[in-house]
Amino acid sequence: MLCSYPRPSRILDGRSITPGDTILGLASSGLHSNGFSLVRKIVQKEKPKDLAQLLEPTRIYVKPVLKLLEGVPVKGLAHITGGGLIGNVPRILQDGLRAKLRKAAWPRPEIFEWLKRAGNVAEDEMHRVFNCGIGMIVVVAAADAKRAAQNLRASGETVYEIGAIEKGPGGEADCVVV
Repeated sequence: MLCSYPRPSRILDGRSITPGDTILGLASSGLHSNGFSLVRKIVQKEKPKDLAQLLEPTRIYVKPVLKLLEGVPVKGLAHITGGGLIGNVPRILQDGLRAKLRKAAWPRPEIFEWLKRAGNVAEDEMHRVFNCGIGMIVVVAAADAKRAAQNLRASGETVYEIGAIEKGPGGEADCVVV
């Protein structure tokens, strides 16, 4: 048996995402599969004694997300893998939309602060390369945000309301972190 969970009856292609929708962020377990070329350079330079935080396995969000899909109309999902926040979030948006993320809305785990300091990595580059503590993005209508967050927390997730969808300034979908 491949999957013991009910499959959602619709495909989440991002077409229903509109300005005003809420962006929820699920906490990451660490780096996931983000930025290992840069991490390798920093580690070679700094030679840290404890590499455990760098080797934390990637969180997989299948079970809590499938449960969420049973009870809340989700408009979009983005697993923040290679490409960091800036590279992954626009993949679920239609042209003309922007995801505006508030970096103060979630705590950045120390491993990312260490990488920034040790590698002298610019803030914009941190968001382009790393998940910065957010492993999965969930987009829902603003009216469904509280219920979605409660559902995810009941499944054991750490959830932050990290931003909103707005009309973008250009033609292509994008993401900004402010």
